Formats: sequence, C-alpha cells, structure tokens
Amino acid sequence: MPAIHKIDLLSPGIGPLRAEALKEGHKFIEKLVGEWTTGENRFSAPGEILCGSIHQDLLVAVGGLNRDPFLDNPSIGRIRRVYVRPAWRKQGLGTGIIGWLLNHARRHYKCVRLRAENPAAARLYEKLGFMPIVDPNATHIFYFDTESG
Repeated sequence: MPAIHKIDLLSPGIGPLRAEALKEGHKFIEKLVGEWTTGENRFSAPGEILCGSIHQDLLVAVGGLNRDPFLDNPSIGRIRRVYVRPAWRKQGLGTGIIGWLLNHARRHYKCVRLRAENPAAARLYEKLGFMPIVDPNATHIFYFDTESG
C-alpha cells in the first residue's frame, strides 16, 4: 500500500482520480477541486489538512479534514472528500486514509463528523468506530477519548 501523507491538491495525477470519481457519479471531487482552485477551501486553517496517497505519480486516494462548517464550534472537525480510485479499493487504503485523518484530528478536535455517501462507506466508517447520527448535515460521528488524551 502506498504511503499516506499531507498533499497539495495540485499533486501529480489528480486528473485520473477526478475523472474516475465523476464517472462513478461522485461530484464531491469536482467540488474539492473547485474550492481549492478558488481558495474557498485549501484545508489550511488550524487543525485542517488534506492527505493523499500517490503511486507512480498518480493520486490514488485523497481525504481531507476541516473544522465542521455546519457547526459553530471550533472543537468539532469534519472528514470530507474521501475517495479511493476503484483499482485501489479493498486493499486497506480507505481505512488508512481515515485512520491517518483521525490521528491528525485527535490533536485538534474533540470529535469529528462526516457524511457517508453510500452504504459501503457507512459500513467502513462504522467498522472504524464512527456512530450513526440523525442530523441533516452529517451521518456519523467519532468521539475522541478526552480522558486519556
């Protein structure tokens, strides 16, 4: 499995990832690219980060962490724009991206929320400890253990 690290969205190989996501009907990568291009969201505020995995100059997975824009609470983060190219699925890369983001988030937030786009994503998040919630802007939440932290 290729390493996961902080990336700049203009990393090599964004084109094929973007095209595959769109072909699958996932428009959130287009939104990610659009917001990055305009400067609306570059994952650059305190606690925020964009990570990815690059293999042979191609971006094969991406995911980001922001302060949750749907809440007025700086202690709540949001995992967003997680995508793994189809040929790289079922190899632990999605789990790796989420784990990497959670590891970063625990230093900045008391919990993180997200919206699972499909049942397979929901199952992955729940397997990793996210709890389903009823909220118009999120489907799952993950609380960090603040007692030991």
